[in-house]
Amino acid sequence: MKIKTKLRLGFGFLFIVVLFFGAIAIYYIQEISKNAKVILKDNYETLSYTREMRTLLDENDLPLSPAVITKFNEQLVKEENNITEKGEKEAVFLLRKAFISLNRQQAGITEKQGSEKQVRKHLRQIELLNMQAIVRKNDAARASVNRASLILGFAGTFTFLVLFSFSVNFPGFIANPLRALLEGIREISEKNYSKRLHFDQDDEFAEVAGAFNDMAARLNEWENTNLATVLSEKRRIETIIEQMQDAIFGINEKQEVLFINDAARKVLNITQDRIVGENTQKLVQNNDLFRSIMSNASAIKPFKIVLDGKESHFQLQSRDIFVPNLDKQEGAVKIATKSAGKVYVLRNITEFKERDEAKTNFIATISHELKTPISSIKMSLKLLNDSRVGSMNNEQQQLIAHIEDDSARLLKITSELLELSQVETGNIQLNFIPVDPLQILDYAITSVKFQAEQKGVNIEMVKDGQLPQVQADVEKTAWVMVNFLSNALRYSSEKSKIIVSVQVRNRMVEFSVKDFGKGIDQQYQKRLFDRYFQVPTDGQNKSGSGLGLAISKDFIEAQQGNIWVESAMGEGSRFVFTLPVVVAAAV
Repeated sequence: MKIKTKLRLGFGFLFIVVLFFGAIAIYYIQEISKNAKVILKDNYETLSYTREMRTLLDENDLPLSPAVITKFNEQLVKEENNITEKGEKEAVFLLRKAFISLNRQQAGITEKQGSEKQVRKHLRQIELLNMQAIVRKNDAARASVNRASLILGFAGTFTFLVLFSFSVNFPGFIANPLRALLEGIREISEKNYSKRLHFDQDDEFAEVAGAFNDMAARLNEWENTNLATVLSEKRRIETIIEQMQDAIFGINEKQEVLFINDAARKVLNITQDRIVGENTQKLVQNNDLFRSIMSNASAIKPFKIVLDGKESHFQLQSRDIFVPNLDKQEGAVKIATKSAGKVYVLRNITEFKERDEAKTNFIATISHELKTPISSIKMSLKLLNDSRVGSMNNEQQQLIAHIEDDSARLLKITSELLELSQVETGNIQLNFIPVDPLQILDYAITSVKFQAEQKGVNIEMVKDGQLPQVQADVEKTAWVMVNFLSNALRYSSEKSKIIVSVQVRNRMVEFSVKDFGKGIDQQYQKRLFDRYFQVPTDGQNKSGSGLGLAISKDFIEAQQGNIWVESAMGEGSRFVFTLPVVVAAAV
């Protein structure tokens, strides 16, 4: 039987029970009402008529006047038409006869008085008959009410028991299968795929139970098949990890070793046979490298160790592992994934490090070797420009000017390459001294003053009233400012201006150079301080080597400062760096 049919039958049964109780109640209420109406209509009206007739006799003397006789006769006629009790008809007949005798004109006063007594007698008899009828009918009505109350009490009790039993038992037809289905789903969520549901009734719940059992069987089959697949994949992954040349190992969320290959054992100098499943707290006690990796994995720099009698360089990479969260969770917030640990990879970068050192040495050597011939070229150009050597025409002077510009540019590139080689080899020689920020600005502005005057660019300075000293290398910091100013002059139009400012910001002194050129596109700003990166130009401005800003960043960060750029297309650019102020020594 379908659930819809069960619901219809159940609610139909409730409707019939309620209708049955209502019908019984209406029937007995009508019976009580009818008995009350009979008493009111039959007997109460008769008593009213007799009371009116007696009142007429009491209030009027004999002989009665015609008006009184007429009123008395009207009440008597009404009584004659309202005879309802046994013996009342004879009493009314005698009342009529006595009333006629009372109204006979030939009768004397004595005879009339006798007739009046007869009338009163018959009125009392009629009243007595109706009073007795009222008492009798009232007793019958009471008995009917008692009987109706008893029957209605039984019917109400029966109806209540039926409805109570229905309300207790009928929801179980729906709730019990749902509860069993919910428990089955919970068992499945806990991977108990052997759970099965069995319903005796033939309805939709039985169909759902069949579908549930089929699903559980398929999940059980899938679990068994998937387990074998997972084990196979696990062995394959372990084989791949073991054959990787890079050192790799994994740690779970309980800080236990999940896996580790031979390369990692060799790099970390782990000799014990059983390490998988061991807690890392035990391993880091006697292993400094392992302790460094676990304590500061995200920030560890490339490190060098001696491996097989040779210096080797390694770079650490770590990745968090997130897996679907299948655990029970309470509350409204549900987390889709949870951390399952970390994977650490120690990449052997020895080959790249050697190549990088060779490249740096090559750049340093070539740059150093190029400076001598470039200096000779500049000296020769200076001699050619001397009028004592000989005069030149305009075309020759233009060629000499172009050669001089290119020589200066080439000399600047070789100087930047030398600075870069110092940065890459870690040989930056910084001479930290307390210095007035204005001293750095004056040095930089003086260096580019002639170039600015030739282009007609006005350099304005904005500064705070009281500037603290900064802890800096004057030469390197001034080099950065000169680089900023040179770039600003290169991209500024003639007769424009450049604003140089120095201000105090949160115990840091901020240096900035603001130009009003075309600005730098947003997509290039993030790469502006990368080595060898050059912003595409329109051909009007000669681009540099792409090293100046990269070297500037290394110089400033080596002095515990920050460097950045602010720019918008059509509004110019603002290059900024900060240096820490000098901390006064405690007395």
